[in-house]
Amino acid sequence: MRIIAGNFRGTALASLGSGDTGAHLRPTTDRVRESIFNLLINGGYGDPVTDARVLDLFAGTGALGFEALSRGAAHVLFVDDGIKARALIRENTDILRAIGQTKLFRRDATKMGPVNGAPYNLVFLDPPYGKAMGQTALTACLEGGWLTDDALCIWEENARQIAPSGFTMLDARKYGDTWVHILETTA
Repeated sequence: MRIIAGNFRGTALASLGSGDTGAHLRPTTDRVRESIFNLLINGGYGDPVTDARVLDLFAGTGALGFEALSRGAAHVLFVDDGIKARALIRENTDILRAIGQTKLFRRDATKMGPVNGAPYNLVFLDPPYGKAMGQTALTACLEGGWLTDDALCIWEENARQIAPSGFTMLDARKYGDTWVHILETTA
């Protein structure tokens, strides 16, 4: 895995090998990550990345959040409750020297509770596939005040999903085995 574009372009991230199924780590491939950012930048959403406050749920290696940081995001909060995932995020933070722009929470993304600080306007979530955890996490973030009124949420799953209450589905595209959904919070 490597950073595709921006300030950290070409930088290799910590190696996971073929994945860690025991830890439910299934990193977003470089190709899908590139497609996601191309869609965000060229899909009529303005520039949702520059100066964004990014929430990376089920962060795994943190590749999506680090890609956003490389492309000009102001801050990224990584949320994952896995030991291996948190170790990889710490290692990648060190590789990119991004300590001041990132924060790591050990938390179950489906049980976010109330936000303590400013809300986030760009959200990535790549939950374990087929367990309805994405809908639960989005609802928890909305109820806890984690999201701005116009937050864009990019949700990866293995099947097409329906927007939970409080969200509008803007786009859904399939890349290989992965469905990428773009949702927006509704006021």
